[in-house]
Amino acid sequence: MHYSSASTTTLPTLDTHKKALDVNLDSRRYGTFAEIGAGQEVVRWFFRVGGGAGTIAKSMSAYDMKVSDAIYGRAARYVCRERLHAMLDYEHELNLERLRDVRGDTTAFFAFADTVSARNYHGTNACHGWMGIKFQAHPRDADSEIIIHVRMLDDEAALQQEALGIVGVNLVHGAFNLHHEPEKLVDSLLDGLSTSRIEIDMIEFSGIAFRHVDNRLMSLKLVELGLTGAAMFAANGEVLQPSEFFYRKPILVERGSFRPVCNVNLDMLRCAHEQFSQLPNVKDKQVVQVMELTMNNLKSAGEIDLRDFLARADVMATCGMPVLISDYFQYFRLGAYLSRYTKESIAITMGAGSLMDLFDEQYYTDLPGGILESFGRLFKNDLKIYCYPLLDSESGELITCENLNIKPELQKLYGYLKDRGGITGLDNYDPDCLKIFSRDVLQRIKHGDCSWEQMVPSCVAEVIKGKNYFDFQPA
Repeated sequence: MHYSSASTTTLPTLDTHKKALDVNLDSRRYGTFAEIGAGQEVVRWFFRVGGGAGTIAKSMSAYDMKVSDAIYGRAARYVCRERLHAMLDYEHELNLERLRDVRGDTTAFFAFADTVSARNYHGTNACHGWMGIKFQAHPRDADSEIIIHVRMLDDEAALQQEALGIVGVNLVHGAFNLHHEPEKLVDSLLDGLSTSRIEIDMIEFSGIAFRHVDNRLMSLKLVELGLTGAAMFAANGEVLQPSEFFYRKPILVERGSFRPVCNVNLDMLRCAHEQFSQLPNVKDKQVVQVMELTMNNLKSAGEIDLRDFLARADVMATCGMPVLISDYFQYFRLGAYLSRYTKESIAITMGAGSLMDLFDEQYYTDLPGGILESFGRLFKNDLKIYCYPLLDSESGELITCENLNIKPELQKLYGYLKDRGGITGLDNYDPDCLKIFSRDVLQRIKHGDCSWEQMVPSCVAEVIKGKNYFDFQPA
């Protein structure tokens, strides 16, 4: 199965005013707007365009923490997913309780909510927020829900508030008019905005209208469309929000194609974790381990093959690994992204071949400072690289970070990074894993050579055979 944006019908983009008015003129829609932080920026649009009395049952904003707790229950944090869910559940249920018997046959009820931390007076806070809508797609229908997490990138509070209002209108309009086409709904969220103003790094669909939606594909869509540089989901498919998942934790990342996950991939993580977790500033802390797929890798054959993507996601999931999809082909961009969410140590594990590519200057021609600027950014926050050895299949030589073939003019730079602990070799590897290469495993699967089953974890083999992934053909 392939996705191609060219294969879908392109609809004219509606401006925010038209979207809000469309909702107001739809006599089936009726509900509540509850907003905490940054003013009532979303509901303001529906009041301003006219006809709001036909749409808005109630608009409220419980700014005081004690007042908010009295309505929605106590919360450890006020700008978080749990608080958003509490707001949506409470307000939607209240509408049904009060209005269902009176107008339930002709009205599809909804509750919109957001809880936001916009730029404070001193400009010292993280500007982000949670936003969602719980709604009936049709009168008397079971509930459906969409929640998103946004990062507000404008420098001024007033601009952040304006952007928030536009995203909110897009979400409400999309829920009512595009719930049957979730990809188009995602695409519409930044209508009237740009990614320089708003980043949407998490989206989750649930409920009856979205019973066939795979949220992993929607996470992929966010990155593919450029709404965010990276998105995450857990092994069970649950969408993760990076700032919550990485919060105050050391991070260990392995980048790969994972077509499929092989024994060597898990050994690489194990070896790196053993060394990383013994560092003085990491010891006794919970290290988060993540497998990362880049858009560059997913698009290596042209368009993204969705079945291939889901195959990779499933084999990573069966290994219990959370998945990070990123558009950060250059490692220093990945490092900067991760350091945004944690002050703890960050490590990347890679094979010796990938480490050699890291010192290839062709990848840094777009930087004014070239490879020096790249490494300055990459190692700025004391990031660690753990190098897993590579067994040369032709010569039989074991390539490690000690005998890596680096260009003469870069050897002193390489030596400096190694001497200061930025690059560390892994010597605690399993020798049986050195002869395993994912591209070789993939070819064996396609050609019906059952020896591949010994090269991957047993749980991975079962998933591949059970779902006929990677062109596996049962005997």
